Amino acid sequence: MAQTGVQKDRERFSCSICLDLLKDPVTTTCGHSYCMNCITDFWDGEEKKGTYSCPQCRETFRQRPVLKKHTLLAELMEDLKKSRARAAPADHCYAGPGDVACDVCTGQKMKATKSCLVCLVSYCENHLQPHYESSAFKKHKLVEASAKLQQNICSRHDEVMKIFCRTDQQCICYLCTMDEHKGHETVPAAAERDEKQKKLQESRQQIQQRIQDREKDVKLLQQEVKAINVSADKTVEDSEKIFTELIRLLQTRSSEVKQQIRSQQETEVSRVKDLQEKLEQEITELKRKDAELEQLSHTEDHNQFLLNYPSLPELSRSTCSSSINVRPLRHFEDVTTAVSELREKLQEVLGNSWTNVSLTVTEVDVLLSEPKPKTKTDFLKYSRKITLDPNTACSYLLLSERNRTATKMKKMQFYLDHSDRFKHWDQVLSKESLTGRCYWEVEWEGEVEVAVSYKNISKSGDESDFRYSDKSWSLYCGTYSYILYHYYDEIHISGPVSSRLGVYLDHTAGILSFYSVSKTMTLLHRVQTTFTQPLHAGLGFYNDGNSAEFIKLT
Repeated sequence: MAQTGVQKDRERFSCSICLDLLKDPVTTTCGHSYCMNCITDFWDGEEKKGTYSCPQCRETFRQRPVLKKHTLLAELMEDLKKSRARAAPADHCYAGPGDVACDVCTGQKMKATKSCLVCLVSYCENHLQPHYESSAFKKHKLVEASAKLQQNICSRHDEVMKIFCRTDQQCICYLCTMDEHKGHETVPAAAERDEKQKKLQESRQQIQQRIQDREKDVKLLQQEVKAINVSADKTVEDSEKIFTELIRLLQTRSSEVKQQIRSQQETEVSRVKDLQEKLEQEITELKRKDAELEQLSHTEDHNQFLLNYPSLPELSRSTCSSSINVRPLRHFEDVTTAVSELREKLQEVLGNSWTNVSLTVTEVDVLLSEPKPKTKTDFLKYSRKITLDPNTACSYLLLSERNRTATKMKKMQFYLDHSDRFKHWDQVLSKESLTGRCYWEVEWEGEVEVAVSYKNISKSGDESDFRYSDKSWSLYCGTYSYILYHYYDEIHISGPVSSRLGVYLDHTAGILSFYSVSKTMTLLHRVQTTFTQPLHAGLGFYNDGNSAEFIKLT
């Protein structure tokens, strides 16, 4: 009800311009009241018109009225403000769940606004006034209201803990220094706070400096991202132009070859048709003469026969060869052969150049890129522990040395059936999946294959052979040579044969490198491709007694 009355008073004593309670109320001659500033600003806007009006009743005044403060109305406004403050709900002033309550209030407690570290009491605004007004509380320390004041009381002696024990790193009271902390290094808590505050400030300065450094790094990275994007976009655009020019050149050459073939076709067909026409004319002439001779041969009158015989024209000599040498059906096939040879040369050039292009792309370095390993120490940073998965081992392989060594046996070993087990080839995969940068070494004896493979390689048939699968890359290690296999492709590699082989994988960059390891590391071969799945290390064997072991590098 009180709120309803206040609302009605608010409506009665509101300025019709700002719609708020009147401030410095003045009344015009027409009897309407406004805030001094509101009506003044309103009439300032009408000054150009030369007349002034009341915003409510629109009564006009030729001269700008002189405004005076309405004293009685101003007093009413002050009383109304006080009644509004009393009538306003005070729920927000009372302590609720999670609030710190005033320790002095009785009944329903008010929210505490400050806590005193000397009194160890929390005060609301009303009960806090003595701390502001009385000199007796001048040295008291006020902080934001805290519910943890009791933590400043010694649980053993019920005294305020004003001392810090450096020996035990805890706050204590003065009585604690006489018993359990006797002989310990102690200082006033305030002094310890000052010292730690200095260290805290130093830590903050270091953190703030690091923040600034990291923000600079972030800006550099943002610039690097922008530069990478600009460079990549420009390179893609330039590459597309170059490839478009290559395609256009090939299309032009194709068109030229086609035009030459058609032109030669037309020439040759025309020559053949001309010869054909001459032969046909000669045939017609010969048939006509043959008919005359046949007619003469049937003349019964000897005198007539002898009389007409000398008049027969002699057979003219043929302008054409008596026989046409037609070649086998290889008129333009030589052109096809020449184009095929060109294609093979282009493929060879593109194959060699494409590797360089791919390597160039993957060698692009950004701020976060780690340098590529060059020394044995560099490679060892990426060493991985490799163990073999018994579930993948062919039945003729014996795993030992905690599944780090595999040996080809004459007799089958006992393994449980498993869908991951190789059925037809003496092979095995590692348990560990390999991504990122990895390095491992294999000590081998006999004839073995050191491979990497996707987990989902076929486990039976020819497709399960490391050498002939498109899901594996395998290096054959023999007594005198190395051979790299991948999907029926094989590359014979010359290099120092060592019983230890190093394998380096950069999965992200698509690089797989094999090294002959002795006192030095010699690169045997590097594969550049795109890996689409995590890889697993693999071993394959040819003869009984052959073995290989993943060496512990760390």
